[in-house]
Amino acid sequence: MVKEVRIQNYKSVQDLTLELGRVNILIGANGCGKSNILEAIAFGSAAAEDKLGKEFLSARGIRVTEPAWMKSGFYRTINQPINIDFNIAGEITEIEINNVNSFFSGWSSKVKDKFTASAKELMESLMNDPIHKEILSKIKSGEIKIDEEKTKTVLEDSATRMKPLLSLLYQDISNFLIYAPENTFLRKFEEESQIEPLGIRGEGLFKLLSVMSHETPEEFHEIIENLELIDWFEGFEIPKDLVFTERRIRIKDRFLEEGLQYFDQRSANEGFLFLMFYFALFISKYTPKFFAIDNIDTSLNPKLCSELIKILSKLAKKHDKQVIFTTHNPAVLDGLNLNDDEQRLLVVSRNKDGHTKTKRVLPIATPEGEIPVRLSEQFMRGYIGGLPKNF
Repeated sequence: MVKEVRIQNYKSVQDLTLELGRVNILIGANGCGKSNILEAIAFGSAAAEDKLGKEFLSARGIRVTEPAWMKSGFYRTINQPINIDFNIAGEITEIEINNVNSFFSGWSSKVKDKFTASAKELMESLMNDPIHKEILSKIKSGEIKIDEEKTKTVLEDSATRMKPLLSLLYQDISNFLIYAPENTFLRKFEEESQIEPLGIRGEGLFKLLSVMSHETPEEFHEIIENLELIDWFEGFEIPKDLVFTERRIRIKDRFLEEGLQYFDQRSANEGFLFLMFYFALFISKYTPKFFAIDNIDTSLNPKLCSELIKILSKLAKKHDKQVIFTTHNPAVLDGLNLNDDEQRLLVVSRNKDGHTKTKRVLPIATPEGEIPVRLSEQFMRGYIGGLPKNF
């Protein structure tokens, strides 16, 4: 799990260190930098994968503009590289990203790992690999003559065998996406994304559900069980008589008459589709381990928002997921348990210099004899910050 992220020189973020739990909620006024924090993490993730093309960045949920506008414009930083550092279970990965020119979205990156004990063990296991020992022995004995072609072969072999070991360090960050599902994409099951299994707008949901129904049926049924959060819902299924080009699910409404109770995703309400997407994202073993959801409250009833956060927090722990939410709906906060260190509320704001900063909200004991004030009320009363200063 990612313990800490340090972001330097990205949009409104001049220098920010973010200490993360398993479930993290960002609140704050419009324009304070919540989305910039998510984008910076996604940018670092793309750099770790060496996929910095405009199409890859956009598919991760990053608003791609000219490089000059993606860097912070603060004094003495505009010509500096963007730096994203990840602390993954104690292993530090430093990523430096530079723009190739000022007008087009061309980027290059350097990745530097500060290995600690466990990472060094991985490296030592590589060096003790029998094949590499044999190659080194032959080089020393002169059996293999070192020339340009041979050296290239040895280096390529080393890089190939190194990848699975390094991937252990990057597995938490390499697939970070900023999900912002949209009603249109959730209804049109024909849409698929270049990033599988789920696109950031909801593309690919039908394919994922189909795969889960066949390959991980226990996960598929877990989605159905959690959808019972909606009182009219009585189940859904993927019809077995679908033609090759047809993509639909059969949803059952327990209140409708026999013969009429089934309908497909085109007739489903928005809230149901969003919940189905979120549960698939958190439950499936095929989806990323670390991701963000921008505006988790979209299309959901306030009370449903609170219950959803409670359920997703349990699912995140059960299925080893780590998530960052953003929201403007106070009701979302009531689903958090701040006494659980894995659940964190972070208030995002901008200081007097315009730099994006965060402050963690810690639990406060309620004085004896008094009624606890819900987090939603604390937020609306201005006790914890995160509201526009002019109101």
